[in-house]
Amino acid sequence: MTHKDVYFVAVKIFLRNEKGDLLITKDRFGDWDIPGGRLREEDFSVSLEDIVKRKMKEELGNDVVYVLHKPVLFMRHERNEILPSGEREKRRIFAIGYDALYREGSLDLGKNHDAYKWVPLQTFVPEELFTGGWLQGVKEFQEIYKTTILPHDN
Repeated sequence: MTHKDVYFVAVKIFLRNEKGDLLITKDRFGDWDIPGGRLREEDFSVSLEDIVKRKMKEELGNDVVYVLHKPVLFMRHERNEILPSGEREKRRIFAIGYDALYREGSLDLGKNHDAYKWVPLQTFVPEELFTGGWLQGVKEFQEIYKTTILPHDN
């Protein structure tokens, strides 16, 4: 009998500005990341949009104003995380990628990130900073951005 795999579920936000730049963040594991994160046990009955609001406040602060659009892609990411014991354990994450448009506000990174930057979606080379499923997701979002008309307001 084949065993079923176990995944954490996350929401990720492709936050872009009107100039066509994408916000990326560097996480506490030393990896470049996309804002958002995993659902908690108590999130089971909470709407995904409300979870996005919470994650955005946790990761980017209370001042960021953005317009959340619909999910545009799905990602699977795998990484080794350090447990409290110091051991490493493989974690698999299934993530729903939302498109969002940044409006205004200063960024105040939360405890899980220590750096951020805006990168140009048209010319950014994600392979230079990303790996695994996040790399595939950023590349897919770049392609969507280049070939699809994404919402620009409201």
